[in-house]
Amino acid sequence: MRKKIKGSNTEPSQRQLRVGEQLRHIMSETLQRGHFTDELLLDKSNTIIISEVRPSPDLKHARAYVMSINGEGMDELLPALNTQAHVFQKEIARSSSLKFTPKVKFVTDNSFDEAQHIEELLRGVHIPDDDNE
Repeated sequence: MRKKIKGSNTEPSQRQLRVGEQLRHIMSETLQRGHFTDELLLDKSNTIIISEVRPSPDLKHARAYVMSINGEGMDELLPALNTQAHVFQKEIARSSSLKFTPKVKFVTDNSFDEAQHIEELLRGVHIPDDDNE
């Protein structure tokens, strides 16, 4: 029987998944309240969706995957979100019972674009009919 090496598993643990979902809820509520100093975020915070938050195994860092509802303006929104990350971290510290407040980094969520591309590829595949034999 092989001994499992700690940290070699690429799948997130149950704790990471649970904390990630908790962080996503806290960050989404923070977006809705809109207590930002950045004018762009004040105007566009209702168009931003946080689809997933993935904390690191030690829970000291978290990567938040975001996208805009209309799919536009992410090149402006992403730097604004990362600049205002301290607002989210303060809210996480206040609302969660974590020992450490994770350092949040916002990245663009491309999963829906990738899924749409795969769906388009699958639609283009033509399966020949075997009725001609």
